[in-house]
Amino acid sequence: MKTFNVNIVTPDGLVLDTNTELVSAKAQSGELGIMAGHVPTVAPLQIGAVRLITGGKQTELIAVSGGFLEVRPDQVTILAQAAEKAESIDLARAEEAQRRAEQRLQDKKDDVDFKRAELALKRAINRVNVSRGNL
Repeated sequence: MKTFNVNIVTPDGLVLDTNTELVSAKAQSGELGIMAGHVPTVAPLQIGAVRLITGGKQTELIAVSGGFLEVRPDQVTILAQAAEKAESIDLARAEEAQRRAEQRLQDKKDDVDFKRAELALKRAINRVNVSRGNL
């Protein structure tokens, strides 16, 4: 299969620059599968995993916390608010963040920002799932 370049960039800098055969990501409109020569596209991303599949059917997972995906025939660029490779995620820290977010949502205090707590929970669950390879 033909490969193409993929860059994942956050405000902190470049997270990934590699060649791959297939990119799978969750856009706001649904799941996207991108191969070389794909029609140019720009799509907002949901909190979720980006899956890169290379020649030997090796899969690399990256936890992405929203952002945008730009597709050109020979290049995919993901501009993300935050992104982490699966092997870089501190699982204990992600599980603790999940526990804190769940606790915040269970508290019935008036000062709890539920939308913010829900987003924190989604990010934490995504990081835990990517770290464990669960999708």
